[in-house]
Amino acid sequence: MLKQFTQLLSIQFKEFFREPGALFWSFIFPILMSFALGMAFSDKPEMSQHAAVVIPASDSSFLKTYLNNNCTKSSSQKNEYEKNVDYKKLGKTTTHFIPASWKESEIMMKRGQIEIILTENKGKINYHFDPANFTSRLAYIIVSGMIDGKNLLSTKSVIKPLQTKGTRYIDFLVPGLLAMGIMSSCLWGISYGLIEKRSKKLLRRLVATPMKKSLFMITMFISRFVFAVLETIALLTFAYYVFDVTIQGSIIAFAAVIISGSFFFMGLSILLASRTANTQVGNGFISAITMPMMLLSGIFFSYSNFPDVMIPIIKYLPLTLFADSLRSIINEGFGVMDIIQPLLILSITGLTTFFIGLKIYKWY
Repeated sequence: MLKQFTQLLSIQFKEFFREPGALFWSFIFPILMSFALGMAFSDKPEMSQHAAVVIPASDSSFLKTYLNNNCTKSSSQKNEYEKNVDYKKLGKTTTHFIPASWKESEIMMKRGQIEIILTENKGKINYHFDPANFTSRLAYIIVSGMIDGKNLLSTKSVIKPLQTKGTRYIDFLVPGLLAMGIMSSCLWGISYGLIEKRSKKLLRRLVATPMKKSLFMITMFISRFVFAVLETIALLTFAYYVFDVTIQGSIIAFAAVIISGSFFFMGLSILLASRTANTQVGNGFISAITMPMMLLSGIFFSYSNFPDVMIPIIKYLPLTLFADSLRSIINEGFGVMDIIQPLLILSITGLTTFFIGLKIYKWY
């Protein structure tokens, strides 16, 4: 009995260590990921946050006086609204004050580029943010601590929770979850499913039948797309009835983004599954695609929190394009022409990966 146990255990270990790909994805890849993310977050000597400031036209404005006397102007410009960025340093925290109109402030809040909006009314500072957002609550604590101590006209801070659709954290989160769900459904449903069929020799049996290979791929695409549509309907229905999240933009644009995003990840699934016959290696390939994008693409928090040098790269990750397009339509009311660039990028790259995957696809 003991001899059988040791022999069987030895077989399991030998099967694992004979596969170099499994070793890489199981041991080396997690170390590389932790190193990259550790460098991205731990190397920052200080915490940075952003606050939009709607400054009144009056010269006696306390906010205008505060920014002029206590802040240093910076040349930083991450988007079209940051024309003049000021910052105030408190310990290891740097708060960037962005002068903007109320409309511009709302747009930045919808895109996750700021945590809080400041307005002034008769000397009292109003703090507009979503109390359900932890980063916004932290920004309020830090900013109000800096400003209220210098504002002798104000007796207390005035918190005004944001109620405008698109400015709440849940409005930011739902499109990201939708994009992430479709990506995971396509990659795991198609790619891993094909790899598993190849490893079990099922593809060899299917090819031996009168089955057309093209029909096999088409039916797999259609079934996965139907599931993606059902996932979208289920999540949006739940978000509508529970959190009052609605699509403010074009339904046609929304459908076009869902189709192009789904098609891209379906094409990528075929490419990933084209040659792999080992499920452990396939699991590693899929994780190598999904995990970095889930962390970097602004699904749960804005990618503006990453170092400036990384943001131009993050913006063009497929999941970032997908999630940002959905947020633009759901929260900002965008139409088809407003998101034509990400539509073309996702569609063309999806078509390219699909044909490359079919060209090199190994059926047995």
